[in-house]
Amino acid sequence: MATAGYFVATMIVAVVWHLVLFHDKYVQMGAMTRIDPIMPFGMAAVVIQGLVFAYFYPLFYRHKGGGHPISRGIQFSLLLGLNVWTVMVLATVAKFDITPIFDFVALGTAFQILQFVVVGAVIGWIYGDQPLR
Repeated sequence: MATAGYFVATMIVAVVWHLVLFHDKYVQMGAMTRIDPIMPFGMAAVVIQGLVFAYFYPLFYRHKGGGHPISRGIQFSLLLGLNVWTVMVLATVAKFDITPIFDFVALGTAFQILQFVVVGAVIGWIYGDQPLR
């Protein structure tokens, strides 16, 4: 359930953000050069991320000694999301001719924060207060 929740939440946030709200800005900056994104690759990345988040969340929750599930989910998600951010924002701007760099970093950072707050809340809600094995 947590993997499915991660997938649904991420796809909703990502599609609205990247393909509706800021599509033209990303194209202008050179961050989107493929006219038709290869959705199966993007979806596979999200499924793999969801599996990782779903697997490690119970370990994090137990190690941190409990707490409110949604706030714990958000904390956990932002922690793992920091790793994703380094690849999606820092490494991307280092490898591709994206200008202005600050705009891309700002948009990418805002997206990642939004994504990981939303998916963290979803994962925390899915696990709830159930005992973790």
